[in-house]
Amino acid sequence: MRNLKTLAALMVVTLVTACAGPSKSTVDEGAASGAAGSGASSTGVSEGSAGQGGEMGGETGGPLGDATGGALGGPGASQENRIIYFEFDRFEIKPEYNAILQAHARYLSGNPASRVRLEGHADERGSREYNIGLGEKRAQAVRNVLLLQGALSDQIATVSFGEERPAVIGSDEEAWSLNRRVEIVYGQ
Repeated sequence: MRNLKTLAALMVVTLVTACAGPSKSTVDEGAASGAAGSGASSTGVSEGSAGQGGEMGGETGGPLGDATGGALGGPGASQENRIIYFEFDRFEIKPEYNAILQAHARYLSGNPASRVRLEGHADERGSREYNIGLGEKRAQAVRNVLLLQGALSDQIATVSFGEERPAVIGSDEEAWSLNRRVEIVYGQ
């Protein structure tokens, strides 16, 4: 019985430590075109260097075809193929998004001048600080998959907006599920 209590106490301490807040991220006021609200930014390309090496709008013929076409990855991908959704209070990527992330990674590895910003978001539940941290963990999870699939680290910037930029206004499960996301934004 005593071992069970000790194990339970250790698990609680581990959970609280892991969820205590954003890890090694900085608050970046006015990230993403100086918009209102704040976000946490970490590893990747600074905003000032986004898009160096050429404009992306003119790139064609990448490994996924025309960059403006209906590909799964790249700047021509549909909106639904540039958003990764997450479960409540989780940052693990669902298997259904593997093909989409692989396509984005292929595009990035075939177009080394391309830049992408991964914007992490959370629903309104939880504190502002916790949601900034959760959004950062979600953006980092997507970043790690892209890197493992062949993208270069200097092509990817991450930022967390937490609950500050909801995709849908509302306090129900439908709205919350659409707000728990990472948006893949090209040319940033």
